[in-house]
Amino acid sequence: MNAMCRTCLLILLAGLGLAGCVTAGPDYAPPEPDVPPAWSRIATAAKPVTHAAASGDISQWWQKLNDPLLTGLINEALQANHDLRSAQARVRQARAQRTVAGAGRYPAVSASGSASRSRSSDEAGSGTTRNFYSAGIDASWEADVFGGVRRGVEAAEADLESSEASLAHTRVTLASEVALGYVELCTLQSRLGIARDNLASQSETLQITEWRAQAGLASSQDVAQARSNREQTRAQIPALETSLVEAEHTLDILLGKSPGTLHARLAEVAGLPTIPAQIAVGIPAETLRQRPDVRAAERTLAAETARVGVAEAARYPAFNLSGSIGLEALQLGALGNSGAAASSLLAAITAPIFDAGRLRAQVDTQDAVREQAQIAYEQAVLTALQEVENALVALVRSQERVEALVTATDSARVAAELARQRYSAGLVDFQSVLDTERTLLSSEDSLASAREFAVQALIRLYKALGGGWSPGAAGKDTP
Repeated sequence: MNAMCRTCLLILLAGLGLAGCVTAGPDYAPPEPDVPPAWSRIATAAKPVTHAAASGDISQWWQKLNDPLLTGLINEALQANHDLRSAQARVRQARAQRTVAGAGRYPAVSASGSASRSRSSDEAGSGTTRNFYSAGIDASWEADVFGGVRRGVEAAEADLESSEASLAHTRVTLASEVALGYVELCTLQSRLGIARDNLASQSETLQITEWRAQAGLASSQDVAQARSNREQTRAQIPALETSLVEAEHTLDILLGKSPGTLHARLAEVAGLPTIPAQIAVGIPAETLRQRPDVRAAERTLAAETARVGVAEAARYPAFNLSGSIGLEALQLGALGNSGAAASSLLAAITAPIFDAGRLRAQVDTQDAVREQAQIAYEQAVLTALQEVENALVALVRSQERVEALVTATDSARVAAELARQRYSAGLVDFQSVLDTERTLLSSEDSLASAREFAVQALIRLYKALGGGWSPGAAGKDTP
């Protein structure tokens, strides 16, 4: 063995001996956030909210609302929504980048071949023509002595898991947005029906007032007030119809369809979805494990921590080994001769000596990025806890409001009917009729909005709990 081969072998053995023994940068440890043992508002919550050790299977919470049309809309959106498809593409991108990062652990091998023909000049040379043929295989490999490649693979793996969690978060958000839009549409249909019913009732009141005025039992002022009251109600209808069409179009877009596609199906809406008899909300720690956005933030933190090691490894020496084997000949047919064999081997060590602090600054830069990811994770945890607490309060209080408005609306309906009857009998003035009709319209409209808010609070609670995906299925729906 000649001296060059012995030197290359020694360098290779030194690199292999060190590889795997040293890994630059900090080792990642998942953070343990300080979370309360239970939700602060559970003690004051009434039905349907109950406490449980775990929130149960809420991967398809919309099925608990007993509305087949809503279930169908959400399932279609989860197949065709453009934001979801973009998130799936980002997962495929992250998966490919992980493969790229992992390729750095292995040698790179390439094949080459060439043929050349040259003729020297008569003045500078002999004027002869020369052919040259070669074919060979080249290989190169860098020993991952200080773990830069390993940290890169670790970061790419965490990036992939973060992308998968972001995809799950998109599913969670999409399901809640479709449900919220559907509830808004149901409420607008209800409010539109209320306005039309009141318009019909107020038209009857106007007719009665006109008859009484013709008989000399009512003044023209009463007729004008009745007509004004009716027209004010009529003026609400176009705005409600416009909002209804916009709500339909919003659902169209969420399902990846052209505006107006769902009009016929949405005209068959039977009413608001029903709130389940019981809702188990689990404990805060379980919610944090279920929330995909919290998991995405934690995986991002893991990736940025690994990249500190990548930047740190760049400050240390690099061990490289390259070589080639092939054939060289002056004639094409001579390439198969034993004497045409050629080979080369190169081992090298490179180390930074002076870079004016550039590599150290890159480590500091990446450490600052890691710290930002740490803060973002902590903020994600607090936001998750806040959203659940807010949704719990909103759900409980909105149901209390619905109960009060049901009583108020029933009373307003009775009062309006009595006022019309007593006015027809000449026992009260027309102002009483106007007041009771306005109160009835306001009460019925407020009740419809309160019922909408209650169901939307339930939807937001499911979203805050991380419902809409299964942790075991992360990334499986990506082609």
